[in-house]
Amino acid sequence: MTVETIAVGQEDHPCDGRAAGFRDNLSGYEICATTPDRSPELWHRYLAGARMAYRHFGNEQALEYDAVVDGASTTLFFAATDPSGEVVGGLRVQGPYTWVSEVSSLTPWIGRPGAADLGLMMARRIPRGVVESRALWVARDVPHRDELAAAISRCMAHAPHLLNARYGFATVASFTADRHRASGAVVAQAIPPVPYPDERYRTVPIWWDTRTYRVFADKLQYLLMRGELRAMGLAEPRSRRSIRPLRHGGEERRAYGR
Repeated sequence: MTVETIAVGQEDHPCDGRAAGFRDNLSGYEICATTPDRSPELWHRYLAGARMAYRHFGNEQALEYDAVVDGASTTLFFAATDPSGEVVGGLRVQGPYTWVSEVSSLTPWIGRPGAADLGLMMARRIPRGVVESRALWVARDVPHRDELAAAISRCMAHAPHLLNARYGFATVASFTADRHRASGAVVAQAIPPVPYPDERYRTVPIWWDTRTYRVFADKLQYLLMRGELRAMGLAEPRSRRSIRPLRHGGEERRAYGR
């Protein structure tokens, strides 16, 4: 796994030399990218926080806690910690996927408009590498919460870089889409949203393409992402970000998320 070979910075980093990490320059929180096997104690603290956050909003079933607690389905996870070491946010990552049938987050679209198109979208990308971010949460009432939420969104863009995949994928509440767009995500607008995990939400599929996300990211978020990738020992491919061509790798910009 790529994350095992990434050089880590300072010795007092919460990752404790086991994986990759960076400090978010805006919120001040440390963010560690590691695995459940390498960092089991951090994994369980991240998952406990996720369970509490999901329970607060009455959608704990979406976390699938019992199915994921052993860490077997999680390839990588990000955990944000405050100066005292408390976990205040994070997400977990699945993949790279081999088959569309592995992507359980497509289930809410079964029998609904857009199901076939979304399955085809996934099938086209899997040969080039797809990883999925899930169980994203940020603690309530922490200082600089908005900045931390933006940093966690950037981690969704970092995940495919760390796992040698081209694409990042997630299904998110529509009201969070602008935050993810700022980090280069594109909403699959051709796919109608679904009421998941219940009628209070409109969930939409979003994509990051490691070859083109920089074209769509906000300037500040892009600059932060470049620094974070360097901190994790990853060199971003050269690009001319100022040019916004209509086509990227044979796909039209307007169809990027299709």
